[in-house]
Amino acid sequence: MAATPAPPQAPPKPTWDPRRPVPPFPWLRPTIRIRLTLLYGGMFLIAGILLLSIIYLLAAQALNVGSELPFKIVEGKVTSDICNLPDQASPAEFNNAMNHCVNEQRQNALDNLLSRSLLALLGLAVIAFAFGYAMAGRVLSPLGRITRTARAVAGSDLSRRIELDGPDDELKELADTFDDMLERLQRAFTAQQRFVGNASHELRTPLAINRTLLEVHLSDPGAPTELQQLGKTLLATNERSEQLVEGLLLLARSDNQIVERGPVDLAEVAEQAIDQVRGEAAGRGVSIRGEQKPAVVQGNGVLLERIALNLVQNAVRYNVAEDGWVEVTTDVQHGQAVLVVANTGPVVPAYEIDNLFEPFRRLRTERTGSDKGVGLGLSIVRSVARAHGGHIYAQPREGGGLVMRVTLPI
Repeated sequence: MAATPAPPQAPPKPTWDPRRPVPPFPWLRPTIRIRLTLLYGGMFLIAGILLLSIIYLLAAQALNVGSELPFKIVEGKVTSDICNLPDQASPAEFNNAMNHCVNEQRQNALDNLLSRSLLALLGLAVIAFAFGYAMAGRVLSPLGRITRTARAVAGSDLSRRIELDGPDDELKELADTFDDMLERLQRAFTAQQRFVGNASHELRTPLAINRTLLEVHLSDPGAPTELQQLGKTLLATNERSEQLVEGLLLLARSDNQIVERGPVDLAEVAEQAIDQVRGEAAGRGVSIRGEQKPAVVQGNGVLLERIALNLVQNAVRYNVAEDGWVEVTTDVQHGQAVLVVANTGPVVPAYEIDNLFEPFRRLRTERTGSDKGVGLGLSIVRSVARAHGGHIYAQPREGGGLVMRVTLPI
């Protein structure tokens, strides 16, 4: 008798944090402006040091520090208030004292010149760094506009443009190129969404007609059994096609920016999703638990309800055969509304997580059953979350299953 293979072990829980890390000292970030400021100020400081050294050497050469005096005392008496000259000394000793005193005064003059020059250089260096910082900010201001526009575009607002004014330099050329790229991207996305929307609308009418005809046929009690069975099969296939079309419509809609926004409580949305799935969960032997705390966001209630419904439905359908559970919680954490849906289920490798959010992509063949959707659920969730300025993160759960975490700005 062959030994029973050991059940697959869950992969280790990832230690990465999906949220963007925040540096401990953001003001120490080496931005281009800071680097240009250091470059301008450093070059000025080096040039000032070189200039000061040249002036010091030229002054020292002109003063002839350490050389003898161009004159000598032969006889008579010389007095000085600065130099300490001997009263009774030979002319040679008197000349040596005079030479030492004059050289000492020359050295004091050079030291005084050096100290005052260093103070002046320090003051000018501070002014140079401040001036370089201001000039770097003025030169790099177009890059700030480009960055802000790119950030707005990343938030699904392709209508934004830089429209940079000023001289026809490299920065304006970069901004114009970026505007042209945004224009082409907007046209491409608009054409894609229009095609999906039009195609989906065109498909809804014949599918609705097919469903009506099949239902009328199935309501005929005199129809043969084979035709009844065929009609049920075709009706299930038609229903699946309708789900696909509705999913495509919702996906095309959620890719657009949300214009109509209002206060929506994620706790209420999650409770409605749980109520809609509770019957299916009971039929599959899956229990639903969790605490829904108030978490109000600004958004579209219908689309946000679709997020919760898709996540809870997936958690129920892709679960274990016995003693399965789904945990749905809502809360406010770190200034964001959070919806977390965790479930038991098959082991999910960490490298397969990204594939789950792609349209018509499923994890493995056991996720392709006709009763488990059309493969657009998580794609719609990610698209709706992005349209609301939020994110969705998925992590494999220890022992099998997934933990889906949706964060939305309040």
